[in-house]
Amino acid sequence: MGSPEHPRVDLVRGDITEQGVDAVVNAANSSLLGGGGVDGAIHRRGGKEILAECRALRAGHYGGGLPVGQAVATTAGRLPARWVIHTVGPVYSSTEDRSALLASCYGESLRVAHELGAESVAFPAISTGVYRWPVDDAARVAAHAIRTARPRVPEIRMVLFDDAALAAFRAAFEAS
Repeated sequence: MGSPEHPRVDLVRGDITEQGVDAVVNAANSSLLGGGGVDGAIHRRGGKEILAECRALRAGHYGGGLPVGQAVATTAGRLPARWVIHTVGPVYSSTEDRSALLASCYGESLRVAHELGAESVAFPAISTGVYRWPVDDAARVAAHAIRTARPRVPEIRMVLFDDAALAAFRAAFEAS
C-alpha cells in the first residue's frame, strides 16, 4: 500500500465495476442519470441506490447538472466499493486545449476521495470513450494530474479497458 505522500499507482486491464476499492470513479455525463460506457455499466451493476442519490443531487445543488471537471460522491450500491465518485470529463477538441478540465476530473475526484476518507480509488480512462480523447494524450494528462494532485489517496488504480489503453497509460506513468 502507498502513503498519502507517495501513493501507489497500479495499472490494470479490467472491469471498473469489479474493483474492490473504497471509491470507484465514474466517467459520468453531466445529467448524473446514467448513460453509455463506464457510466452505464456503473449504474447497471450498482443498481437503483446510485440513481436515487444522483436524482437527489439533481434535485438539490446540481439542478443544472454536474459541471465538467467537477466531482461528487454517492453510494456504490451493489458495487464492491463504498462510494462512486462521479466526474464529467470534457469532450475532446482538436481546436481548443481542454486538458486542464480533464486534469481537474482526476484532481477533484482525488479531493472528494480524500474528504470521504478513502484509502483506495479506481479510475477509468476518463473522456477516452464517446468523448473521443486520444488515449495517449489522456494518459499523459492523467499521469501528470495524479502525480501532482493534493490531497492524495494512498492507493490509486487505473482500470483500463484494453491492451492498447493499458500500454498507453503504462508509458505515461513511467514518463511522469
